[in-house]
Amino acid sequence: MNLAHLANHLGMSKTTVSRALNGYPEVNVRTRERVLKAAKEVGYQPNPMARSLALGRTNVFGIIYPLLPTDLGDPMFLDVVAGMSAALEEVNKNLIIAPVSPAAEQPAYQQIVRGRRVDGLVVGRTLVRDERIAFLSKVKFPFVAHGRTELNAPYAWFDYDNEAGIRIAMERLLGLGHQRVALISAPLDLNFARQRKDSFVAVLSAAGLNADPRYLIDNTLDRRSGYQAMQQLLGCSPRPTAVIVDNHLSGVGAVRALLDAGVEIGKDISVIVWGSMADTLAGAHVTTIDQPSPRKAGARMVEMLLALADGAPASDLHELWQPVLLEGTTVGPA
Repeated sequence: MNLAHLANHLGMSKTTVSRALNGYPEVNVRTRERVLKAAKEVGYQPNPMARSLALGRTNVFGIIYPLLPTDLGDPMFLDVVAGMSAALEEVNKNLIIAPVSPAAEQPAYQQIVRGRRVDGLVVGRTLVRDERIAFLSKVKFPFVAHGRTELNAPYAWFDYDNEAGIRIAMERLLGLGHQRVALISAPLDLNFARQRKDSFVAVLSAAGLNADPRYLIDNTLDRRSGYQAMQQLLGCSPRPTAVIVDNHLSGVGAVRALLDAGVEIGKDISVIVWGSMADTLAGAHVTTIDQPSPRKAGARMVEMLLALADGAPASDLHELWQPVLLEGTTVGPA
C-alpha cells in the first residue's frame, strides 16, 4: 500500500493525504483523523526517503569533529555520543560523525550546511572565539554547542559549570593547607580550558595567593603532553604540593609521570583530575571532578536539537549542569 493507493482508497488527492499524514495545520481535524484511521487499517507505512524530501528533512543529525586518535579511546566522549545516538534511535533518526582535519573543519561546516545534508549539528570542543558557531548562527542553521563561546547573539548550548568545578577542587586543596597548587590545562583557546584557568586564578587570589607562572602549564590534551607537563612541574624548586589537571586525557599521563618518578601520590603530591579516570590505566582511585551522567547529557543535547529543528528559539535552550568532586586516594594534607 503506497500513498497513491491510500489516496484512491479514500477518494482524496495524494496532496491532501500527504498533508494529513504529516500534520499540516491547513488540513481539518476530521479529514486528518479519517486519513490516519485508514492508514492504520490498511497498514500503510510512509516511504522514509519520499517523506524526507516532502518535508525538507533528512532525519539525520551530525557532529563534525576534528577527531584526535585519543578520542576513540576516550570513554567520556563515547558515552556522550552513545547517549545522542540512543536518543535519536528512539525517534527513528540517525547520528553521523564526520571526522575532519582541523584545517578542513570550517569548509566542512559550510559544505554540509549548504547541501542540507543533516537537519542539525552538535558543535563540540567550543573555542573562546568560535568561527563555526558564528557561521551557523549567521545562516540560522539548527545547532547545539557542547560548551560555550563568546558570541553576541543567542545560541543553544549545553555545558558543565567549569568555574564551579575548579572552585570545588581548589577549596578542597586549600582546606588541607595546600598553597603551592599547579594547574595543567588544555589549550587555552578551548573555552572550557579558559574558564577553568580563570576560576583557578580567581580562587587563589581570593585566598590571598598568587598564581606562580611556573605552575601554570597549558596546551596539554593527551597522555604524552600530560606526562611531560608533570615532569616539568617535578623539576620546579620548590615543587607544587598539589596539582589539578583540567582534562582526563592529560590526567592519565600526569599520574603516570608521578608513578614513574616514585612520587607517593596523595602524600608527596596531591592530584585532582577533571573527568572520569575509572577506565584508564591510571587507576580508579584518583580524586576527580566528575561530569555526571554523560549519556543523559548526550540525550539532552539531542532533545534540544530536535526542539530547534522544530522551530524553538535558541535563546530558550541553555543548560548548565553541575560537576561534583569524587573523593579518591590522591589527595592529602600539604
